[in-house]
Amino acid sequence: MTPKERFSPTEARRIALGAQGFCQARPGAPDAGHLKKLTRRLGLVQIDSVNVLARAHYLPAFSRLGGYDTELLHQAAYAGRRRHLFEYWAHEASYIPVETYPLLRWRMARAAAGSDIYGGLATIAREKPDYVERMYDQVRQRGPIAAGEIEGEEDATPRSAGWWGWSDAKRAMEYLFWAGRITTASRRGFERLYDLTERVLPRAVLDAPVPDTAEAQRQLMAIAARALGLATEPDLRDYFRLRPEDSKARLAELIEAGAILPVAVKGWSQPAYLDPAARLPRRVEARTLLSPFDPLVFERTRTERLWNFRYRIEIYVPEAKRVHGYYVLPFLLGDKLAARVDLKADRANRTLLVPAAHVEGHADPAAVAPELFIALGEMARWLGLERIEIGPRGDLAPWLARHVPAGMHAGPIRQTAS
Repeated sequence: MTPKERFSPTEARRIALGAQGFCQARPGAPDAGHLKKLTRRLGLVQIDSVNVLARAHYLPAFSRLGGYDTELLHQAAYAGRRRHLFEYWAHEASYIPVETYPLLRWRMARAAAGSDIYGGLATIAREKPDYVERMYDQVRQRGPIAAGEIEGEEDATPRSAGWWGWSDAKRAMEYLFWAGRITTASRRGFERLYDLTERVLPRAVLDAPVPDTAEAQRQLMAIAARALGLATEPDLRDYFRLRPEDSKARLAELIEAGAILPVAVKGWSQPAYLDPAARLPRRVEARTLLSPFDPLVFERTRTERLWNFRYRIEIYVPEAKRVHGYYVLPFLLGDKLAARVDLKADRANRTLLVPAAHVEGHADPAAVAPELFIALGEMARWLGLERIEIGPRGDLAPWLARHVPAGMHAGPIRQTAS
């Protein structure tokens, strides 16, 4: 990119989309290599348990690569020492490239000391250290093992309605996970199976040099800048959930080294920072649905700043108070977020349900509806669903319903409007 010091909002959006991989043609048959390249570009993929459509960590690759085999992600994270992803706390619980492991050792050390960790985990480590060590020995002797297999043994406290309903065994395991002493070897359904970190991660990763805290944080900030393209300091900080004092200090050092460039974006009240390797695409021709936890949109203030798109998860909002629906995905069309769609996979009836669809104020529903219907067809095929059922709620729903009888874009899927 020709060096610039000021960007328009449209340019900022396109830089962000290019950095996140939305300007590349989708491969015809996404394979493990495509997935590995993508996860390295993103730096992390947030893990989430909600399965009303598909678990959120499967969606970012679909949004960028198209209909890939989700077993590829499972193999990337759990295929023995050949894995190239591991689980840890980055932006919430995340899949992270294994080469990032040394950059997070400082966080593990802080967690082991009871800092930068959930209060309940610090408490059990402080008040029951012998118990925590017994849980570690259980993993050492019996791993991979789930916390549920140990509950009720030793002197573990039964599950309660308290802190996430976790037992002492689960708290101890999660403390050891945060501290880096154990990690996720695999999952049974969505339940973690823990094992010793040295028995899970590749030897080369375990033996890699560990940078000091400041250098590790600089590298994490640089990864965030590469993944975001153009961002504010809070955006960069949020990607790996750094402390403000750490983020601000590391950013100043990166600017001084020329590794991040200070710029401005018209209309932004905060200074902006550019990854020197970022590109400004002439245009973006994306057409895809995004997970609520996609790294493009998981920082809500950034999403609002880039697209004037106020986005909130309404899963925990009482139904009568929901504005857009239970599990709502933004629809990216070109370089804009043009709509939002409430989706549910009715697996028993092999149907993709669309309870509600809303168009954004800047967009033409007549133009958005056929493009969205194509994207819904791609989503349904990827999930192995045969029908799309359009519900009545939302100002875009009637426009979508018009495309059902003539919706041959979706291929072999049978479409119905309810």
